[in-house]
Amino acid sequence: MQARVFGDMMFRSDGTSEDCLYLNVWTPAKTMKEKLPVLVYFYGGGYVAGDGSEGRYDGEAMAKTGIVALTVNYRLGVFGFMAHPELSKETAYKGSGNYGLLDQHAALQWVRDNIAAFGGDPNRVTIAGESAGAISVSAQMASPLSKNLIAAAIGESGAMIKPTLAPLPLKEAEKNGLAFAEKVKAGSLSELRAMSAADLLKAAAAPGGFRTAATIDGYFLPKTLNEIFAAAEQAKVPLLAGWNSAEMGYQAFMQGEKPSPEAYAKKVREAYPEHAEQVLKLYPGTTDAEVITSATALAGDRFIAYSTWKWLDLHAKTGGKPTYRYLFSKSKPPMTESFANATTGLAGGVTKSDDKKPAAPAQPTSQGAPHAFEIEYAMGNLDKDPVYAWKPEDHQISKTMLSYFSNFIKTGDPNGAGLPKWEAISANGQATFMNIGLKTQSEKATDLERYEFLDALYSK
Repeated sequence: MQARVFGDMMFRSDGTSEDCLYLNVWTPAKTMKEKLPVLVYFYGGGYVAGDGSEGRYDGEAMAKTGIVALTVNYRLGVFGFMAHPELSKETAYKGSGNYGLLDQHAALQWVRDNIAAFGGDPNRVTIAGESAGAISVSAQMASPLSKNLIAAAIGESGAMIKPTLAPLPLKEAEKNGLAFAEKVKAGSLSELRAMSAADLLKAAAAPGGFRTAATIDGYFLPKTLNEIFAAAEQAKVPLLAGWNSAEMGYQAFMQGEKPSPEAYAKKVREAYPEHAEQVLKLYPGTTDAEVITSATALAGDRFIAYSTWKWLDLHAKTGGKPTYRYLFSKSKPPMTESFANATTGLAGGVTKSDDKKPAAPAQPTSQGAPHAFEIEYAMGNLDKDPVYAWKPEDHQISKTMLSYFSNFIKTGDPNGAGLPKWEAISANGQATFMNIGLKTQSEKATDLERYEFLDALYSK
């Protein structure tokens, strides 16, 4: 059950339904005895949208490299994340919420019990995902329920760390549930259960309808991820994670203002009244072009890059296994003719229009890869996306990224023949990362001061 939220989601399901807990399996195995590595992929969508039927997540290309690949569904929004005092009373652990995450956990249990029948090895399971899917990967690594069911993890843009969909204390989550119940005039859990799924969805999807977030429920999540990773209580497995070069456009920070140095400085002072000079030093904006670059970086860091950086930083210090960082930097190719009148939408998606009027003059655009744009490249599914006129260079980047991911799923190390050497980051910091783009190469990190500054703010 979900509303139409993101323009880049192309479902192949027949429709929405509460009967949604299905998974898809691609296997190259000819027998049940092959013990192949396994990939379990969680879709993104902010925990309010997404589906395992999207073509960009298909596991066929991964399967062709010798991997059993799965996409799994999990409940979303109010159906997957609502906590409520009466729900908590019904459980042995006296908590509620996290149902979507528990769906993912149930899928991992299913894989453990059944994947051998598809030629997979239950002891070689890598979990991966993008955005809310990556946030889910970080949560499954942290959960005492799931951490022993996985052998490696891949996170594409996101971790369940403030300010990115951080989990709420149980009492706060229960208050959110009570507030939603009040909006739909349901005085009890039984009255909520008597409502139709369609009515619940309509109310939850309305502006201010329901705040979707995970819960520190004392069961799936006993503490925050910062606390779990800092205490070295997470899954001790290799981790490969990173983000895109333009996760959020500069417009998100400028909020309709032109990207001039004066307007940018004003926005920085509004957002960081006590630290404006430091922010302007870390994200300088002395020319219009520099403002676009810095506001893009700041918007992306505030949205999702910092949380992913923090996840890598914590795991490198306490995980005891190799940790690899990447940046995906390939900007969009032109759209195909059939999408000539489309406008760019949220999360790298598009909204198609039949309007023949001339398009409005375009604003300056952020250079780089927008949020979610790496998925088709990583999973080898460029041909499943009809929006863009993919060029040979795009297919070459996809081949490289798929090879890195496939190698990592098989061995816990992305390196392999014909690929630029990818160094793991150490407990001493993220000195280098792999820039995956027009020229894929290892680069020295120059953003440490940015993330240490944000870390001090978000850790308060």
